[in-house]
Formats: sequence, structure tokens, C-alpha cells
Amino acid sequence: MAEIERLTITLPSEMATIVKSAVEGGDYASSSEVVREALRDWKMKRALQLQELASLQADINKGLTDLADGRVKDFDANRIVERGKKLLASRSPSV
Repeated sequence: MAEIERLTITLPSEMATIVKSAVEGGDYASSSEVVREALRDWKMKRALQLQELASLQADINKGLTDLADGRVKDFDANRIVERGKKLLASRSPSV
């Protein structure tokens, strides 16, 4: 089992009420369980955010490399719209 460390936290009244209600309602045995689950959820959400950030950074770096190597086209909004319409048409069921 993991080593346990005691911490004291301060919550706004609204959050404290939510924690107490979860315990009183029988969803959790203690306030500590509520906080531990919230931290597990935060940890997972944070890991996903970091993965998304790394992916975006990789895309930005690829774009900057393409730009530096001259692999770019002039921006043409009409070409992009037409390509989008074709993609959408190929995905939509025929009526």
C-alpha cells in the first residue's frame, strides 16, 4: 500500500458542502475518499491535456519545418471551401 501523508486543505463553502453531501449520501466513506477520487480524475485530465499539448506542439513544429523548407502554398480560402464541400459530400448519404 502507498505511504499515507496527512494534509489539511481549505475549500470554499460550496465545495465543502458538495464533499460533505457525497459522504452523507453514502457515495463515499469519508471526505478523504472524495478528495482522492477528485485528484485521480484531475491527474488523468492533466495527462490528457499534456498529450494534446505535445501533439499540437509536434504539429506546429512540422508546420514550421515545412515553411522553412519551402513546402507551402498560397492561402486560397475558395480552394479550402471547395475541398471541404467535396469531403462533406463524400461522407453524406445520398438522398
